[in-house]
Amino acid sequence: MDNQTPVYRSLLTPLRFLERSAAVFRDKIAVVHGDLQYTYAEFGKRVNRLASALRDGGVARGDRVAFLCPNIPPLLEAHFGVPLAGAALVAINVRLSPNEVAYIINHSGAKYLFVDSALAAGLEPVRDQLETVETIININDVGGSDVDGRDYEAFLDGQNSDPLPWLMEDEEEMISINYTSGTTGKPKGVMYSHRGAYLNALGEVIETTLITESVYMWTLPMFHCNGWCFPWGVTAAGGTHVCLRQIEPSTVWKLIAEQGVTHFNGAPVVLISLLNHPDRPEELDRPLTVTTAGAPPSPTLIDQMETLGAKIIHVYGLTETYGPHTVCAIQPVWKNLPIEEQARLKARQGVAYTIADDVRVVDENMIDVAADGETMGEVVMRGNNVMLGYYQDPKATGDAFRGGWFHSGDLAVMHPDGYIELRDRGKDVIISGGENISSIEVEQALYRHPALLEVAVIAVPHDKWGETPKAFVTLKEGIEVGEQELIAFCRDQIAHFKCPTAIEFTTLPKTSTGKIQKFVLREKEWAGSDKRIKGA
Repeated sequence: MDNQTPVYRSLLTPLRFLERSAAVFRDKIAVVHGDLQYTYAEFGKRVNRLASALRDGGVARGDRVAFLCPNIPPLLEAHFGVPLAGAALVAINVRLSPNEVAYIINHSGAKYLFVDSALAAGLEPVRDQLETVETIININDVGGSDVDGRDYEAFLDGQNSDPLPWLMEDEEEMISINYTSGTTGKPKGVMYSHRGAYLNALGEVIETTLITESVYMWTLPMFHCNGWCFPWGVTAAGGTHVCLRQIEPSTVWKLIAEQGVTHFNGAPVVLISLLNHPDRPEELDRPLTVTTAGAPPSPTLIDQMETLGAKIIHVYGLTETYGPHTVCAIQPVWKNLPIEEQARLKARQGVAYTIADDVRVVDENMIDVAADGETMGEVVMRGNNVMLGYYQDPKATGDAFRGGWFHSGDLAVMHPDGYIELRDRGKDVIISGGENISSIEVEQALYRHPALLEVAVIAVPHDKWGETPKAFVTLKEGIEVGEQELIAFCRDQIAHFKCPTAIEFTTLPKTSTGKIQKFVLREKEWAGSDKRIKGA
């Protein structure tokens, strides 16, 4: 901040959060990773050393710095150290193929690449294809094979740990690039700004009630929408970050008990795995807030988590909206309703975050659909937590922003109380004999069966109806149920024409963030069909 900035204005950036917490909560534990712990004062000094090392190493304002790293302290430090160096952070999905990783590094133009040693071997096949990387830094957390380059701790050693001046001059400068999954083409680089990250982080503080006593466990990948901005939000609150290399249910339950975890985030499939693990307690002994998104949670799942004693916060958003954009805000009067009705209401995607503009559901002419809970339209958003655009892709940006709103591609209804409820991705709607069928509605009906662990419903080819619903299910361990029994169960829940005509018992393919990959199921089912692959 310089003397040219008006006295009544300051730039919005998450960098301010760590500056404040490192001063106000200097002796409080900020980061826990196994036996490692360090305070907010130490956290701040490590970030300053990282930023100093990057600046001294040739990183200039506007450069990109890539991290291929799980949820361990260096990636948390990068969320502050990289922008403090003036650069944009590119956190890469650790489960991508070597070619996909190379594409992201090259497309982003990353000058520096930080690699966790356990992931280094996967980088070797494409090491010679990295066009822009000038320096590689190895992060030695659990051992592995290093790539040619320096060690992370040696890179920080001896660097200036005093607070550094910010290099950003405009709060709408880019703070990070997050790449989409690329299931229908090359991954697109979603650009976040300092301003958007600041405001969305505060949105997480508000909506999930983060406070100084909060202990947040990193079950959600930090590479996914910058961890929904929680690296910045938890730090803003002065809470404690509990790092976690990978999700293993027994470890998660152990950390919840030993570290006094108060908050964690995860997709419904993560919650399902936790609920069905033998280490699950009968009842939680302290309050636990669980924020879920990534796929609509079934009312059954919400009921089971809350019966355990957890508070479920259901949010919805996309990479293009910094993660969550809406929250199913709980109305006080709901507590007077039957449990089943409460769970049904909480399964809706809800209303816009406090820091966001209202969300709309519109028809193809951008006219709001009737708020009747039945008429479907596309979810569109705008406001503080919508991306700057796609990196080096003006055509895709223009298409996404047509009509002055961000087009999600998700189909929903608007209820009379102003809450939206997703019905499907546009590509996931099943059109059978001219009737539109919501795959989510079918999945939620099946989830009510006590034998089912996971469910995915897609459209498959049908000679008479064009396409028809088919369900892919994973059963809970030690429980058996037949195809016809499940179909009959579903027919007792919803209209017969919506029910699956076939059920396959299998293990469902998932992304690294726990989302079920329906496109994998579709490709298999539509292979050899003379019809276009549904959702391709």
